[in-house]
Amino acid sequence: MIEPEYREIYRYLGYKGISPDEETDRRIKKCVADLNRVITPKHVYESFPLDTGDGTVRFAGLEVRSNDLIRNLKDSTRITMLAVTIGHGVDKLIRRAELSDMLDAAVFQAAGAAMVESYIDSINEQIKQEAKAEGFFLRPRFSPGYGDLPLSMQADFERILKMSKNCGIALTDTYLMVPSKSVTALIGMTSSTEEACSVTGCESCSMASSCEFKKG
Repeated sequence: MIEPEYREIYRYLGYKGISPDEETDRRIKKCVADLNRVITPKHVYESFPLDTGDGTVRFAGLEVRSNDLIRNLKDSTRITMLAVTIGHGVDKLIRRAELSDMLDAAVFQAAGAAMVESYIDSINEQIKQEAKAEGFFLRPRFSPGYGDLPLSMQADFERILKMSKNCGIALTDTYLMVPSKSVTALIGMTSSTEEACSVTGCESCSMASSCEFKKG
């Protein structure tokens, strides 16, 4: 069972600074309950030594040119590749709802997005504790398709992490993931506590006011 951040669901549905009415909130909670009956959360991750010399990110046999990723990985000497999904059940519920109730379809979309975010946060916390035991702290997650990091890097995630085998994530010809409620991310690992990222959320982070990667 995954308990999502309801404020994230509200945000995805377009509620900014306000809460939905009682009836809509009831439907949201019912949709979350329905999703929890069909989700199949899975993940895979692996860490590698990292070199960012000459403006090129090098790890796991890859050489990546990305100014945004370079900034994100500041002072990192290791990097983790991570892929998570909550399974095909979400997509099935969305397709079914699209034929009968578009509001439920929208809620399933929003709740599914919030749930996969909650799931990746929990795995991020697991990685954080493992890194801490080795004297490392984590940088913010950074995903293919964000900034100048090409979405085509999804193919490298598949090749290196074997996502299709290990957690059932397939790629389309345009590098979109199936199931749709799946996320890939790179996480820098640094020995500098000043560069560490709070997995518990931007609101609790002392760097939130100046972080260019802050959510929302």
